[in-house]
Amino acid sequence: MPARFEARIETTVDRLFLEHEETLAASRELIPILARAGEQLARTLRLGHKILICGNGGSAADAQHFAAELLNRFERERDPLPALALTTDSSTLTSIANDYAYEQVFAKQVQALGQAEDALIAISTSGCSSNVNAAVKVAQARGLMVVALTGRDGGLLAGMLHPSDFELRVPASSTARIQEIHILLLHALCAVIDTPTPGS
Repeated sequence: MPARFEARIETTVDRLFLEHEETLAASRELIPILARAGEQLARTLRLGHKILICGNGGSAADAQHFAAELLNRFERERDPLPALALTTDSSTLTSIANDYAYEQVFAKQVQALGQAEDALIAISTSGCSSNVNAAVKVAQARGLMVVALTGRDGGLLAGMLHPSDFELRVPASSTARIQEIHILLLHALCAVIDTPTPGS
């Protein structure tokens, strides 16, 4: 490989690291609301309710990742916790998309599975994913708390949230940088959920 080409590749990779570091530093402003959201999710689980999670593409993978951390374990031994990624059942997803509309693939699952005082984690880097936003609308109507992971300007999703909901908006425009921080936010939520409450 020519040295000039290799140097250009290293410069490109270095730029990605720098962008990540800048986004990470800017995202520290989310820590207070992140802690409060985590505490509310922990309370949801302590009261015997469940967490539903949805998103598209990389955010669908994040939804599955978060559900696995709760259903199995994160960093300490504990009982399994009820969490369900709405992104994994191909028969359900394709039947809803085929018979109704792709916009409804998460909303109909929330309508069927979501109960008052459950929680929905809605992941959308743009805040403009119509199927995620449709799920949020149904969740709010059914009395679920919503934790939205967004980026950019929060999109349409930001304007849909109720005062009792939470928005964790990554201050970045790059989808890749937003997704990188979303994983950190989800791991932080897991850590808060796993933190023993006083007297427990």
